[in-house]
Amino acid sequence: MNKFKLIACILLVSFAYASDFKLSGDPGEIFALRFDKERFNDYMIIDRDGNKFVLVPLPFNKQGSFVEINGIKIFVNEKNFGESRINVDSSMVTLSKENQERTKKESEIINKALKKFSRIHKSDLNFKMPLNGIISSRYGKKRFINGLPRSPHLALDIAAPSGTEIFAPESGTVILVGNFFYSGNYLIIDHGFGLLSSYSHLSKVNVNLDEYVDQGKKIGEVGATGRVTGPHLHWSIYLNKTRINPESLIVENYLDSIL
Repeated sequence: MNKFKLIACILLVSFAYASDFKLSGDPGEIFALRFDKERFNDYMIIDRDGNKFVLVPLPFNKQGSFVEINGIKIFVNEKNFGESRINVDSSMVTLSKENQERTKKESEIINKALKKFSRIHKSDLNFKMPLNGIISSRYGKKRFINGLPRSPHLALDIAAPSGTEIFAPESGTVILVGNFFYSGNYLIIDHGFGLLSSYSHLSKVNVNLDEYVDQGKKIGEVGATGRVTGPHLHWSIYLNKTRINPESLIVENYLDSIL
C-alpha cells in the first residue's frame, strides 16, 4: 500500500471512530435514538411531534465501550461515581451453604420477574421521589463491604426512619412481592415496555401481587430488613433489564431533556 492510500485509510478509520462518538452518553443514563424505518422490538418507543425515538439504556459495565442496537453503536462514557464503604454482620457476607442456596433461588425468582415485558402502560418518565428522606448512597459508587470489593451500587439509597411511608413514583403493576435474604421485604413494579422499579428493605408492604397502583399510592414503609446497616429504601430502576440511575428520572421534564 502506498503512502497516499495509507493516509486515506487512517483518515477513514478516524472519521468512522469519531462519528461513533457523536452517539454517546453516561453510564446509567438513557439515550434517545432517533430513527425512521428501523424496527426495534422490545424497546420503548417515544413518538414526539412526528419523530420517533427508541430509548436505549446505557449499562454501567459498558464504560469505555459501545452498546449496539440494530447495527447502530452508542459509546458509553467513563465516569467516576466515587465509592461507598459499609460494614455489616459477617454472616451476611460470607454465607452458609444454606444461605447460598437460598440466595441463588431468590436471584432466579427476581431475574425471571425482571424479564417480564408488558405493554399495558407506557411511562412518560416523569417519576417522583418515592419518599421524604436523605440520599445516603447514590448510583454507581464502588462498593466495599467489610473492606472487601463488591458489585457497584446501581441504585439510590434513601435513608429515613422505620415506618416512613413509601409511595409509587410512577403508575404500574406490582409483579413481585416477597421476602429475600439480601433485599428483605421487597417488591417490583412494572411500568410497561421494559421499565421496572424495585424497592428493598421495607418494614411493611402495602400492595398485593398483580395490583395496579397509581403514581402517589402508598406501597410500603421504610425498614431495615435484609442486608442493611440501618433503615433506608434501596430503590432500583431497570430499563430492558439494565439498571439506570433513579436520580435522572426524578429530574423535571427528564424525557424532554434527552429527546
